[in-house]
Amino acid sequence: MPRKLRSGYTTGACAAAAAKAAALAALTGAMPDNVEIPFPDGSRASFPVMPIEIDADAGTAVAAVVKDAGDDPDVTNGAEIRAGARLTEAHAMDPVHIIGGEGVGRITKPGLAIPPGEPAINPVPRRMICGAVSEALAGCGEERAVEITISVPRGRELAKKTLNERLGIIGGISILGTTGIVRPLSADAWTATITASMNVAASAGIREIVISTGRTSERAAQAALGLPPEAFVMMGDYLEFALKEAAGHGFKRIHLAAMWAKTVKAALGSAHTHVRHGALEAEALAILLGETGADAALVDELRSANTAREIYDRLLAAKRRDLIRAICLRARRNAEGFTSCAGSATPAVSLMLVHHDGSIVEVA
Repeated sequence: MPRKLRSGYTTGACAAAAAKAAALAALTGAMPDNVEIPFPDGSRASFPVMPIEIDADAGTAVAAVVKDAGDDPDVTNGAEIRAGARLTEAHAMDPVHIIGGEGVGRITKPGLAIPPGEPAINPVPRRMICGAVSEALAGCGEERAVEITISVPRGRELAKKTLNERLGIIGGISILGTTGIVRPLSADAWTATITASMNVAASAGIREIVISTGRTSERAAQAALGLPPEAFVMMGDYLEFALKEAAGHGFKRIHLAAMWAKTVKAALGSAHTHVRHGALEAEALAILLGETGADAALVDELRSANTAREIYDRLLAAKRRDLIRAICLRARRNAEGFTSCAGSATPAVSLMLVHHDGSIVEVA
């Protein structure tokens, strides 16, 4: 029986816990070993605290929480999320003031949840920080206010492994999360990034967008089309979601850039192109090729192939580019079907098939 995957906590939850610990230390002069914070759904969780420094005379403290993303393959797993607290004069309108420190990105483009010029600390994490720190302030017995600085020591380095720069988030990672919980292998992070990328593109006035399934296909489309950086959106395996999202944003043209295996999944009508969402069997592709012009002998031969890649190589060797194009046309037609049921004006769709060496094999 497969082991149940373990959930973890978002950077937003970790920032809130570190902020509460730092605020308590600044108020009392003693750093707690653990802190408990509230979550948006009303639940609570406890976090171990890493003490960094306390200056009781100055009313300042710095605490950290090491992010545990559970079994999710998150680039920020194990990252140290720090919060510095500085006690200030009480202000009824703003008892908790949040600023971004080293390793937290800054927003430079419109279209995101936070306006340009602000640190990349999303709305729910801001509310979680305020809620956690307000609990610390409520227990101090006097009216105080606190300035919280969120920082991530390795944030600049980690940001290079994300899409932040493309989204106009410069200088570090984003403090994210809508629930405080990281669900292993959840679609939430991917779909949220797709939506955010399209928000940025729309705000930049982009009308022609490129949706790619990976880095190789994206680089090929960049070289071929010469569109601005905001026009390129990485969709991963979320084919239907990305196409419907693009149509909903009102883009006039969608270029879908994909390698062969993902193109075949689209041609077979799959909404999601990961293998776990319906095993890609060579027989299904062979049958489809028969429907699109392959003779019976070739179909029988291709049924023995183990992978879509093997079928592709056999078609190239047999000089059957006509069948490769037929699959691309079927994939494009299915993509058009996803955009036409999105409830908005249907954009024009084209498909670029990218070879594994990065060259464009077919445009349909």
